[in-house]
Amino acid sequence: MLYCFICMAFGKRTHSSLFISGMSDWRHIHHVWCYAHVLNLVLANTTQIFIESGSLFALVNGIAVFIKESYKRMNVCQESGRNKRRRRLAPIGETRWWAKHEALKKVFGSFGKLEDGLYVDVLLTLSAIQKQATVKPCIRVMARRYAESLLKYETILMAQIFLRIPENTFPLSKYLQTAGLNILSAHRIVASTQDTLKSLGRDFESVKKAADTFVNWTNTEIQERDDTDNEVEATLPQKRRRMKKVLPGEMAQDETLDDAEKSYEVNVHNRIMDTAIEAIHRRFLTHSNLYADLACLDPRNFPQLCTSALPQSALQDLSKCLQGFDSRATKENMQAELKSFALQWNRLKASPFAEYKARTVEDGSGGEEDNTEEVEITPISCCSWKECPLCCYQILHHFNMLTDAYPVLGLAYKYLLTLSLTQVACERTFSI
Repeated sequence: MLYCFICMAFGKRTHSSLFISGMSDWRHIHHVWCYAHVLNLVLANTTQIFIESGSLFALVNGIAVFIKESYKRMNVCQESGRNKRRRRLAPIGETRWWAKHEALKKVFGSFGKLEDGLYVDVLLTLSAIQKQATVKPCIRVMARRYAESLLKYETILMAQIFLRIPENTFPLSKYLQTAGLNILSAHRIVASTQDTLKSLGRDFESVKKAADTFVNWTNTEIQERDDTDNEVEATLPQKRRRMKKVLPGEMAQDETLDDAEKSYEVNVHNRIMDTAIEAIHRRFLTHSNLYADLACLDPRNFPQLCTSALPQSALQDLSKCLQGFDSRATKENMQAELKSFALQWNRLKASPFAEYKARTVEDGSGGEEDNTEEVEITPISCCSWKECPLCCYQILHHFNMLTDAYPVLGLAYKYLLTLSLTQVACERTFSI
């Protein structure tokens, strides 16, 4: 008998995983990460490692909190905005996925789409707060500090970097949160996303070009809409090189980069991109062969199994996981049973067994007697029309094929249905 243990921890945690064990010891525990959550961890860690990225998101969150904590500042923000119905700034929520990206996108817009952001409106709002003589001096100083940070060229560059990374990973995140996704296709999209980030890893010129375009457009907008002296910096400030005295017998030090842009490219941009690429490679590619084996159990792939032979290494990793439960679960036996079951699948699924049982609770809206109604068993139809692993297991169980006909294959389907390949529903429930 299989037992599944759900270990879930929220907050500062190692995320949910599912364990399978049919033995008295724990040697055959298998740990599986939720792919959608792993991607969120990759991007979250990338924004927290470097102080430059941490300063950017702290700035965005601080401005949103600063404006929203006073209704007078909210009114100034609405009056400064060109479009009165435009969205408002939102603080960064720690429990919401993509909260940082959405907060950054509201201020700076999308990568290459300047008009979508509220950057100019925020600058004009902070400038208007500084000019109000009735406001406390500490509030005016905070508004000035936020405005000076926004006007830095380094802030624009960092914003473009973190607008570009989620732009390439957002389709993957959406697919990983889709019901009924294909396991193997999800893994292939992960590999494709990693290759895309690798091709952009040293493309600092595109980031700089987008930042320069943003600066030129913003300065033009500020001049047209306000007569202030605010102007976004167009270059990085050149830092003075410190000359350290070298004593006799000391080793020569490595030469430092004098060019500010080149130094920023090497020490900031390249390090951020390398961290994201390395994190995706380290977190995602551990169970690639196992996911390919589990994809073979999907009935949507049965037509291909019937017309072509399985590779020699197919189901090898899955066999290693199952041999702790049943010594018959060898690669050869599993391949033979899967091949036979795939050939019989079209006839087996054509049986009258077309409805499953699901529990539904009737909530009474009347008196106390209505609230004490028993749980009813209501038949519902399979939403996938017998094209999912659950359908395969149900048919094997219904026709009593788990004992003699397909014992190893039945164990493989139990393993697949017990593993928690995705837990997006649990995370969303917790966040709400």
